[in-house]
Amino acid sequence: MRPAAAAAAVVTVGAGLGLRAVAAGSVAKYGGDALYTVLLVALVVLVAPRWTPLRAAGTALAASWAIELFQLSSLPAELSRHSVAARLVLGSTFNAPDLFWYVVGAAGGWLLHTAMVAERRPEAPPAGDSPHTGRAPRGSL
Repeated sequence: MRPAAAAAAVVTVGAGLGLRAVAAGSVAKYGGDALYTVLLVALVVLVAPRWTPLRAAGTALAASWAIELFQLSSLPAELSRHSVAARLVLGSTFNAPDLFWYVVGAAGGWLLHTAMVAERRPEAPPAGDSPHTGRAPRGSL
């Protein structure tokens, strides 16, 4: 799961940069907000690959909201004036609609993570064909 999460993080950063290159205004702003939370979901999965999709997405959403609410203080704006990294991670000014777009990103991250988990889950044997019964699976010799 970690290699997929790392790849998802790289693709998400690329998507964010691509969005900024081809779009402007609210499409770029709010699309970037959603992708920010998708990136956080990927990073959570990278650090905690056994977490459920809901837990990973919920953690990413909580972090996104916490950072946005932190912008109600003057500290993120001050740090952003002195550091590009702080500006990218913390932002600078509170914007209430961002809270909604973080939900959109968390939902998208949850859907992607759920699909990846389902794809990796082994298919269950048909009922009655347990390896513990000693019976061969149906259709085999």
